Formats: sequence, structure tokens, C-alpha cells
Amino acid sequence: MKQKYQDAMAIVRKYGKPDLFITMTCNPNYAEISENLDANEKRKNRPDLVDRVFREKHKALMADIIKNKIFGKVKAYCYVIEFQNRGLPHAHILITLEAILSHAMQH
Repeated sequence: MKQKYQDAMAIVRKYGKPDLFITMTCNPNYAEISENLDANEKRKNRPDLVDRVFREKHKALMADIIKNKIFGKVKAYCYVIEFQNRGLPHAHILITLEAILSHAMQH
């Protein structure tokens, strides 16, 4: 954990303060999870399935942010994935943009 903090601080020193702080939390009711459980199976007994679905959704979000530039061109980013007490994953994402797009600038 200390190494991840130091990595984030190195990014901040080089690229400046992050413009966006995004938290993504796993929803245990995602259709992709429910559809892949057996009849009497519970989500808490399939952490592999929950984690795989979360990872794919996280990858899709990061692709939207970085490749599809939904907030503008990304200069730097870092993220950490943690697990809550109930065992569900969540991600904290820091994004530094080349230029901040305000709502007025988009029109």
C-alpha cells in the first residue's frame, strides 16, 4: 500500500494535481453476476465471478476515460482496487487531464 501511495505522489509531482477523483463500487446485483449463478448459489460463495465482472467493468470504464477521452485527453492516471468488509471490490481512480473541459466549453 505504501508503494502505491508513493507511485501516486510521483505522478502528482510530475503531472500536477488530479482533476478527477472517481470511485467505482461493485454492484452485487449486476446482471452478469446474477445470470451466472446456479439456482441455489449465493454471490458471497462466488468471489471469483464477482471479481471478474468488476474487473471487466473497470476495464471498460478506463477505456472510456483514456481511449475514448470522455473527459478530454488524459495526461496521467492511477488507480487502486480495494475490497470492502463485505468482500466487494471498489476502485479509487485519479485522473489528470491535459485541459479541463467545462460544460460551457463543450457547446
